[in-house]
Order: sequence, then C-alpha cells, then structure tokens
Amino acid sequence: MQGIKLKDFQINTVNKLLDATSIGSKKEVLLQAPTGSGKTIILLSYIEEYLKENNKVIFVWLTPGKGDLEEQSRKKMVKFLPHHNTKNIQDVLLQGFDAKDTAFINWETITKKGNNALKEAERKNLYERVHEAHNNGYKFIIIVDEEHLNKTVKAEAIIEYMNPEYIVRVSATTKTNKEAEFIKIDELEVINAGLITRALYINENVSNESTLSNEHEYLLELAINKRKAIKEEYLKLGIQVNPLIIIQVPSKSDDLIKQIEKILEEKEYSYDRQNLAIWLSDRKENIEDIENNESNQAILIMKQAISTGWDCPRAKILVKLRDNMSEDFETQTIGRIRRMPQAHHYDNVLLDNCYLYTFDEKYEQSVKQELGSNAYDTKVVFLKNEYKNFSLKKITFDNAFDGFDERQTFNILHNYYIEKYNLTNNKKNNKTILEANGYVFKDTIDNYIVQDKIVRINSDELQNANRIKVSSTVSTNKNGFELRHSINVISSKIGMRYDRTRLMLERMFFRGKLFTKKFVDLSLIEFYAFVINNEDILKHDFQEAVSQKSRQMKMKFDELKILDWKAPEMDYIKYDPKMKDTTIYEKSIYMNYPNSTIKSKSERMFEFFCEHNENIKWFYKNGESSSDYFSIVYVDAVNHKWHFYPDFIVCDKDNKIWIIETKGGESTTGESKNIDIKVENKFEALKEYANEYNVNWGFVRDYDKNDSLYLCNTEYTEVMENDDWILLKEIFK
Repeated sequence: MQGIKLKDFQINTVNKLLDATSIGSKKEVLLQAPTGSGKTIILLSYIEEYLKENNKVIFVWLTPGKGDLEEQSRKKMVKFLPHHNTKNIQDVLLQGFDAKDTAFINWETITKKGNNALKEAERKNLYERVHEAHNNGYKFIIIVDEEHLNKTVKAEAIIEYMNPEYIVRVSATTKTNKEAEFIKIDELEVINAGLITRALYINENVSNESTLSNEHEYLLELAINKRKAIKEEYLKLGIQVNPLIIIQVPSKSDDLIKQIEKILEEKEYSYDRQNLAIWLSDRKENIEDIENNESNQAILIMKQAISTGWDCPRAKILVKLRDNMSEDFETQTIGRIRRMPQAHHYDNVLLDNCYLYTFDEKYEQSVKQELGSNAYDTKVVFLKNEYKNFSLKKITFDNAFDGFDERQTFNILHNYYIEKYNLTNNKKNNKTILEANGYVFKDTIDNYIVQDKIVRINSDELQNANRIKVSSTVSTNKNGFELRHSINVISSKIGMRYDRTRLMLERMFFRGKLFTKKFVDLSLIEFYAFVINNEDILKHDFQEAVSQKSRQMKMKFDELKILDWKAPEMDYIKYDPKMKDTTIYEKSIYMNYPNSTIKSKSERMFEFFCEHNENIKWFYKNGESSSDYFSIVYVDAVNHKWHFYPDFIVCDKDNKIWIIETKGGESTTGESKNIDIKVENKFEALKEYANEYNVNWGFVRDYDKNDSLYLCNTEYTEVMENDDWILLKEIFK
C-alpha cells in the first residue's frame, strides 16, 4: 500500500483473513479489531492481496447509516490504493459491477426511506446489477463494517441477495460464533505497537472526602488541569500536538449544556475565542479541522458518539457528565481518547495514557463494554521509586532499513540444500534424494482427513484417529491462495517478504526461471503442488538455513541505534485471577507484582527462584515487541536483523547485573523442550552484548529429571547433561 508500512500484528491479521476467505471452510469470518488497531488499513491490505490472486471477485464494503463511514473508507482506499477500482452506490447503479471492484455502500440508503434513500426503481436496478455480476461469473465478498450496528433483518436481506462467497464481519466488540471463523486482534498487541494508549485512568485525583457544591465544575476543573499538564509536556518535548478534552452529555440536556458553557466561559474557553467547539445533530460551532493535531480547539462538547468512524487522535481526556436522568450513555466515545496522536508512545506516563472523569455510577460497566474482554485478565503495575534511575544500553534498529541481499540469500539457501542433502547437478538424483528425506513430488495436493469412529470428542481419540489421504488436482487459479498461504508461512519464519521467498523457491525448484543451479525442474502445476505439499519441511529447512550460528554475521555499527533504556514506569501484565494462593513478589521492581502472571514453565520457575534466593536483590521481567522494553539485535545468515528481548534483568547481592534468557529445558526422557530454532544466534548476540557492556548473562533452562534450573554462558548445547550447563543455585550463592 502506498505510504503505509503495516505493523506485524496487522500483517498477521491480513494473512489470517486471506486464509479464512480462500482455504477456509466457513462462509462467515468474524474479525474483532480493537479501537485504534488500524481496522481500515488492515481491510484495504487484505483486499489488495486478495485481488492479486483472483480476477473474478468483487468486494462490497457495507457500512452503517450513522455518519458517512462509507465515504471515509472509500477516500482511504483512493489514497492508499490509488490504482484500485472504487465505486459508491450511484456508480454501481450507473455502471454495474466490474471485476476487482470495491463498492462502498451505506446499507441504510437501500433499506430505509428518506432523502438519502434509493427510489424503488433504483433499488430494483441494484438487484439487477447484482444478478448481472453473477451472470458474468463474478463472486462477491462482503465486508460488514461496524457489524454490531448492521445486524438488522433488512441488512441481512441485502447480504443474502448478493449470495457472497464469504462475509467478513468487523467490529471492536464482535462475539464468537461456532458457525464462523473467529479472528481476534489482541489489544495488548495494539498497545505494544504504540497505536493506542497504555491505559485509561479513571477519576485520577478525585478526592473521596470532598463535599462538592457543583460536581460538573469540579470534574471540568480536573480535566482542564490535566490538559494543561499534558500540553506543557508536549511543549517540553517539542511535540506539536494540542490535546483535546471531549465533554459528553446526555441527549436531552440543553440546560446542562448552558451550565457547562457558563463554567467554561469563566475559565476563558468560548466559541468566540475559538478554543471551544460543540458538535450536536442540530448545532455545530467551531468544528472546522478539529481532527488536526495542531488545531486551536481545546474542548469539544458533544452528546452521543459524533459519528461512526470519526477519529481525533489528539483527544486525550473524556469528561462524561450526568444529569438526574436514567439514560445510558453510548460507550463508543471512550475509544475516541485511546488513539495515540502520532501513532507511537513517548515513553512518558502523562502522554502515553488517557483520562476519564465521571460521577456516573455505571461507568465501570460501560468502560468494560467498550474496551472488550481479553483472553487473559490484565492489570497495570507501577515501577517502585528506587528503580527509576536504573539504566542499561539497549540496541535497536530502524525497521525501514532492509539488509536483504538477493544473491547472498539465494547462495545461503542453495548451499544449505547441497550440504544437508548432498545435492548435485543431477536433477533426477536430486529428486530421489529429496524424496528419501521426506519431500513429496507429484502434480496433486494431498489432504489427510479423519475416517474413524469417535466416542469422546474432547479426548485423545480424535488426535489418534485413523486418517485417509484425499488427493485433488492442481489449478493455478483455484490453488493460488493455498500457494500464497504456504509461502507466507515460510516467509514469516525467515523475515522475508512473500515475493522474495517465492523467488528463492522458483530459482531452486521451478523450470520457468532461467537459472543454471536448479535442483529439480518442476512445471508450474508441479511447483504449486510441491510448495503446498511440502510446506512444513520447506519452512523448517529455510528457517534452519538462515538461522545457522556458523553463519552469524557482523552488523554494521551505523545500522544500529544504541539508546539509554530505563524500565517502563508502568507496565501491563497478563495474570490469572482465579489462581489459588497467589502472593506478591516483593523482589520485583514493580509494586504489587503477582506470582500468577501468565508465563512459560521455565519463566515461572526462574521468578520463584529469584524471589526466594537470598543472593538476589531484585528482578525485572522484560516484555516483548515494543520499544519500551530492553532489546539487543542479532542478524541471521541473510543479513536480516531481528530484535531480541531477553526475559529477565537481575541484580545480585554484590550489585552485579545479570541478563537472563529462559528457554524450554529437557524432559525426563532426555528430549529437548526448546522450540526456538534461532536460540544459538540469540546466545551469541547476548554473549557479545555482555562482553561489550560488562554485564553478566546466561541462558536458563529447566531440567525435568530433578526439577531444577541450569544456566549456560559458554557454548550453547541442547544436551543439558553437558558440563556447560551449571546448576543455577551454585551460581547465585
């Protein structure tokens, strides 16, 4: 997409949508996309990728009636995908549907009466256009945006008439449905990507002892003071953002609005001064360009959510006022204050959070409805004062830099296959050797399905059931998405784009590429079947090829960033609130850090060890995939850089700092439980960092034969009986 670089979680979501609407068995797909996750960008990228593989599909993007969401979405597509066909309802009526169209339609123009609705003749014309598209062999995929607002009998009737191949329903609050494929974006991924605030503070600094003469004035005073503090912090950092307060009032509240305007006038906020705005259905003042980060408006008065899809990322504070009425507020507005104005965090507690002030007794339930439920309960923990000055050097890099070298990458992969499988220039022999090592060569695609009697579904019976092989012929059109899926699986493991990964595969296995070092000469049909049938073994071999320790390369210093790092002053943790006999780990650098956090076995054992070992003063559990956390960098054999976030930072009784990475250990049968194929690359990278910055370090694994932890910091080996693995308690004594 033009001018847009997707976040990792967004790319993963696009791939899941592609899989669900190409090789998926369910007609409906539910996408739960939290506020601020870039839902529209995800959907546009999905459409772009889908249409690369299919010329006979039409996308219809249905939006609810409120606001002009269909036009907002269409404008984004024109901006980011300028070469794609977009249409509105009038374009469809006049021109009909064409291949690879994306039509943006407000479904209420079809189903309701009024000024903006279709006339009866136009409505019939739309149905004729749908019928015409089906006759032309086109298939529909319908995207139902804000699907929780679209669930009406009439909206469903439109969808049914279009008879779509797939229906993708999208919302922040979508619920699971057994009949549909469910895709959920974890809210913590959106937070860690810096797109939304870390937390929502509710009624910060509200005193529980005050007797208030005017609760509205009291809340407004708190909000204005908070806004001033945020504004000052932006100015200190040279950030050009003017924070906005949203004041939300009940629908029938004209008298209340007059009271608010009077209070604000006394504090020098007014329409005449251009720092106050109001946005009601029948009254709009001073709202021009209000979404701009530098606009003058400091406060916006509104009733219910302004319009679906309205974004104003500079909004940081919500004041939710009540009168003596029982009306429930619309909770959508909470999402308006969660977006980050520049789509990244500032490592600043004041700026990286948002704020709600209200005396509405129902606010807690409303907030939970808006924020949605996570797979795990989460809580915020705060850094203890005595650790706020502790710092280390962290290493990172600019994601925009691409160290990919096509020739070098191909040579590494090519040499890997030669060395591992003893391949030569004899293509016939090569095929025999690869077949003997598990590769499948045929012009059909194999699927293994269950054919057995199962009594207990939730048991090992299904896993151990008899399976039969069902083969299907290959079609480059029909199986195009399966090929893309398989290549995406491979590329995601090695950090290489889809097109480059496909090029490497073609140069080694496909006769259509002019290259003299091919191992086998497969036709196009055979190549499709080869990649799809051998997805798992190709994924393993490609990942192993680029992850070899012996090929670990030295990074150029000017490609890295070395920064001062301090532990985040607040952090999100996932924990199990139902765990029995929970305790607080006093040695954690965070207040009220529980032992019920969601972690791997080796991580849990290590935290327990730290808490109960008298030779350890404190420990810090590092996070992942965020600029807030401690990181170092390693490169693989193809010069692709990866961030590495070691699990723990520990201080011993002698004030020596240890950086610890935990891995799966060894089972009682002597089998390794480590699943990280890049472990040796990380091991060498941490060794280099420790030598450079004079810190202690080690990899720690659990040993099931005696339920103990062992540390290694010399030469990495999976075999824990090796003398390189030393009992952890012998080191910290």
